[in-house]
Amino acid sequence: MRFAKNLLGYHLVVVFVTAMATAFTPDLAKATAEGEPVPWQMGFQEAATPFMEKLIAFDNMLLWIITIISVFVLALLLYCMVRFNSKANPVPSKTTHNTLIEIAWTVIPIIVLLVIAIPSFRLLYFDRAFPKIDMTIKAIGNQWNWTYEYPDHDSFEFDSNMLKDDELKEGQPRLLSVDNQVVVPVNKNIRVIVTASDVIHNWAVPAFGIKMDAVPGRLNEVWFKATKTGTFYGQCSELCGKDHSFMPIAVRVVSDTEFAAWVVKAKEEFAAAPAGTKVAELVSGAEQSR
Repeated sequence: MRFAKNLLGYHLVVVFVTAMATAFTPDLAKATAEGEPVPWQMGFQEAATPFMEKLIAFDNMLLWIITIISVFVLALLLYCMVRFNSKANPVPSKTTHNTLIEIAWTVIPIIVLLVIAIPSFRLLYFDRAFPKIDMTIKAIGNQWNWTYEYPDHDSFEFDSNMLKDDELKEGQPRLLSVDNQVVVPVNKNIRVIVTASDVIHNWAVPAFGIKMDAVPGRLNEVWFKATKTGTFYGQCSELCGKDHSFMPIAVRVVSDTEFAAWVVKAKEEFAAAPAGTKVAELVSGAEQSR
């Protein structure tokens, strides 16, 4: 009975903490609409792609399944502790087999696994079966920033570096904002080819449901289709060195008209300052300071 009381107390604490976190959480709709985490947030960021919507639905289904299983097992434990303790059942019975129960505890888990496996395989197929691609971007991980290439738009490229605290403007999230954002059109199938120049990195954007390793000497690819405009943030999700936590990802989704105008401007800007310029300046400055 002491175990049951402790277990019940633990569940009450979890429920209380969850309720308090939800009560004092800021306006999640406003924060997650821009694809960034918020303090005390529980659960995923708001989905911005069809794949992430399916992923959240799958997670919700798993939550129901595991909750039902947990409640059922807890009920069995409580029943056994009350019904078969030494006081209530001083003379224990000797039961070796029960055909019905043995069939049930074999068949029911198989059915549960099938219920989980079928939508899981469908989700994996949806993620890896690339649709007709509208444009391609190449993301290259460096220690510790990202280089982006647009091969479908005269192959211009640029570096994306995290903004320092004194460079942030009002409304820009700390440790997530960058000097040059990735810009893509809304409702287009975007393929991202991911690689690295030095060590293993990882290109991850939670609102898109994307998390792909960037491996030196290897090309990995992933795709997404952003269904809403806004700025969506991510971070390198592979331990890549001392500044691992300082190479964020920022993807700005805009209309077709805005994207076309940005491409024209980007070609002029980044042709004059090609990728690697800022990194070279930092290296040169560090060498001169020695």
